[in-house]
Amino acid sequence: MDRRSFLALTARSSQYLVAAAFLAGCVRGAAIAAAASPKGGGHDARDRAAASSRLARLGPLGPADDNGIRLPEGFRSRVVGISGRQPVPGSDYDWHGAPDGGATFPTGDGGWIYVSNSEIDRGRGGVGALRFAADGTLTDAYPILTGTSRNCAGGATPWGTWLSCEEVVDGQVWECDPEGRRDAVVRPALGRFRHEAVAVDPERSQLYLTEDESDGRWYRFTPQASRPGERPDLEIGTLEVARVEDGTVRWLPIDDPEARRTPTRYQVPESTPFRSAEGTAYHDGTVYFATKGDGRVWAYEIESARLTVRYDAATAPVAILTGVDNLEVSGEGDVLVAEDGGDMQIVVLAPDGTVVPLLQVTGHFGSEITGPAFSPDGRRLYFSSQRGAFGFRTPGMTYEITGPFV
Repeated sequence: MDRRSFLALTARSSQYLVAAAFLAGCVRGAAIAAAASPKGGGHDARDRAAASSRLARLGPLGPADDNGIRLPEGFRSRVVGISGRQPVPGSDYDWHGAPDGGATFPTGDGGWIYVSNSEIDRGRGGVGALRFAADGTLTDAYPILTGTSRNCAGGATPWGTWLSCEEVVDGQVWECDPEGRRDAVVRPALGRFRHEAVAVDPERSQLYLTEDESDGRWYRFTPQASRPGERPDLEIGTLEVARVEDGTVRWLPIDDPEARRTPTRYQVPESTPFRSAEGTAYHDGTVYFATKGDGRVWAYEIESARLTVRYDAATAPVAILTGVDNLEVSGEGDVLVAEDGGDMQIVVLAPDGTVVPLLQVTGHFGSEITGPAFSPDGRRLYFSSQRGAFGFRTPGMTYEITGPFV
């Protein structure tokens, strides 16, 4: 099958999923009508953000397209991966199930690679990769990590690797080569716990890690030998846990990162618990992370060691954003938050505090949006609907959005 036939097949498949969801009770008209409600995001909110956020002023979401995605005017979507099918015919690689956290990496030929975790249990998880040419043509698909469990989120490093996190009780972090040329390497020094995501501070070569437990902790890892601008050695270093007092963070060392005797979150009793921490991202001296248990997005200013709540669903005038999960940050400092459930939206938190939806997936019940990541030039956005239209009964879908992002 040639590429054009494959794309036509994926489009027809996604149309079928959306149509089937409508027959199960989804009325598209209700979703379209939501555009006029506060939850859908109106012109007033976008106007307030006009001075600070390009993404927040793209305009209201339109009707769902052929892939069931509501987008601002001038944007379009395409399916680039369906779980269990070959993204590139003849590549002998089927796109993985339960696609989760992801990131993009530039390639030497002007193209890029999008990597995506697989949140499947019992050693059937891992990481897959999609390679794109400079013109956006999908040219290759392949695995870069296999045999691991519940690879949830993770984080890209400034030195060009992907840190994939296992969300199991004794989960670890695996450092992966997006090109797939080098074997993935486990990093025990980053701790054994229910890992969710990692953000790297490139100025200090420090890593910030989230833990998806109802009383999970927030961690920082400092490599033993690291110099600004150089690739740090993640084999040896100090793992610390956060204690928050009056909005100021103190970092306390953990004696047993591999949790041989006591889970890491209980080793320092005075450390501060967070309710199911999820995605995290670094931008311009600030680390952001989400806690799904209380619907919050946090901002940590590294220089001042101050931690504040950037968004709180419980106190927001209109709870446009719920089910906070994976994060991505634009070059202008907009925090993009993917919803686990909620309205199946990717929502923009603009620098001035404005909250508006960027896109919405319709007809996918029991799923979540995962893996938002811009291409290296900021002109394309990738993400997945992890469990498709009917939860685990249908394949996960990975999408590319193009339009006037920049």
